[in-house]
Amino acid sequence: MENFDWTSFTKKIAIKARLSDIYNAWTKSNELEKWFLEKATFFNSQEDAISKYINATAHITYEWFWFLYADPMKGVVKAANGKDYLQFTFEGECLVDVKLTEANGYTIVELRHHNIPTDDQSKQFIRLGCSNGWAFYLTNLKSVYEGGIDLRNKDKNLPPMINN
Repeated sequence: MENFDWTSFTKKIAIKARLSDIYNAWTKSNELEKWFLEKATFFNSQEDAISKYINATAHITYEWFWFLYADPMKGVVKAANGKDYLQFTFEGECLVDVKLTEANGYTIVELRHHNIPTDDQSKQFIRLGCSNGWAFYLTNLKSVYEGGIDLRNKDKNLPPMINN
């Protein structure tokens, strides 16, 4: 594993949906809650919650909750061009870039998670753990927007699994 990149990874998926719908899926709280999060809130510079139906913009903060987990993920939207690109902090100072393109009737989602620290805990939980997590959530994004089926486990009577 001496040539393994512990600092970043990229995931891509093709989704049969309009690019604008997929952009909204990443930038509107009500859409993020359909495929990714139990609760998503974006905050303006005065720390007021932004409407769930408004696209997030650059330089605002967020607080995200997953099903079956009590602790929120907090971060900052670093860039959002209103069309096909956004960047946000994730797991501390890590960065996630989401780039959208169109090809053959699909929206291609390219997610790059980078700036990952190289201590052992970050290697295990961010580099390896988030890579697996993003693979599931991108698959769920496709499932929700192509067929309307949410694959997440939301049952509090079941322990955490690969689908939450």
